[in-house]
Amino acid sequence: MPAVSANPRLGTHVTTSVGGENVRAFVPPPLPPDPPLDIGPDLHDLLEKANRGLGRLDGIARLFPDPELFLYMYVRKEALLSSQIEGTQSSFSDLLLYENKEVPGVPINDVHEVSNYVAAMNHGLTRLRGGFPLSLRLIREIHQKLLSKGRGGNKALGEFRTTQNWIGGSRPGNASFVPPPPHKVMECMGALEKFLHDDPVKVPLLVKAALAHVQFETIHPFLDGNGRVGRLLITLLLCVEGALAQPMLYLSLYFKKHRDAYYQLLQRVRTEGAWEAWLHFFLSGIIDTTEQATRTAQRILELFREDRTRVEKLGRSAASALRLHDAFKEHVVYSIPRAAKRLRLSQPTVTAAMKHLVKLGVVREMTGRRRSKVYAYHAYLKLLGEGAEPIK
Repeated sequence: MPAVSANPRLGTHVTTSVGGENVRAFVPPPLPPDPPLDIGPDLHDLLEKANRGLGRLDGIARLFPDPELFLYMYVRKEALLSSQIEGTQSSFSDLLLYENKEVPGVPINDVHEVSNYVAAMNHGLTRLRGGFPLSLRLIREIHQKLLSKGRGGNKALGEFRTTQNWIGGSRPGNASFVPPPPHKVMECMGALEKFLHDDPVKVPLLVKAALAHVQFETIHPFLDGNGRVGRLLITLLLCVEGALAQPMLYLSLYFKKHRDAYYQLLQRVRTEGAWEAWLHFFLSGIIDTTEQATRTAQRILELFREDRTRVEKLGRSAASALRLHDAFKEHVVYSIPRAAKRLRLSQPTVTAAMKHLVKLGVVREMTGRRRSKVYAYHAYLKLLGEGAEPIK
């Protein structure tokens, strides 16, 4: 018999047997919370500031000569940060080396996980732009992409769980939280899907994103990858509803910097119904992240201008060096053969241009090898990687 709380925000507990021991699994009530959220002056002010921050962020890409270049890196930053929250040790350099078919300096499974996140986000955005709804089917497709290689590849890809899972502890009996039993997963996820489509009531978009993220993490519908899918859900929701034209928000930076508070507040929603405290944290994260992203974009543009001016002073050698500099804006990391193919120039020409950029301090060699050298646009990589160092 379910144990019903006096506070309807807290849902119910269902006793279930796992591995020979009885545990109390939590079944959250459908969204939105009841009693309704108390959006007082403080939260209302945060909501306004967060919406303005998203508006500024959405305009950043238009400042770049080729917005796709900037977007390419922002997607990878969010992928890297979200994966680091789960314990991967990849850095920005590792991911870019891997994408250039170089061997990174961390276990390959770590880089696979980050690369999978990029693929999952791109898959979700492509489907949404093609008119496919943000639905349980799409969430399962994203999960399949996310765990397609590396760790977790044997854990029911693209399928909601049919066994009990738990969070924290060595077994369900000493876990910090036990999500709904498997026979309740579809019911809970079905209610979440309705909420995403404004049923039973429409709420402000950022409030919807904040609530949906917690609800997804509480249901924990997959055997693995729940944290990453739940954070992807925020980005996809903001894009499909038009708050962002492109996935420019790397909110996982804020979650990573405040990881203890992030997990504590998720748990407080479950144990206390503290939705307002979570919403305060979430909106503060939107504000903090959009402000930082705007500053970083401005610094990157200034870096591009300064370095271009320096390269232009090379005189007769400037033409090929400028083309190579433009290529580094696109992908940050290049070997000479790959740059030659990208620019349709001979390898001797690219080698000479690379030497000029190294001498100017624009690029640096990354591997220390005598052969098969790889070069990075060092200052650009450093700006992009701020806050994206692996968690120790």
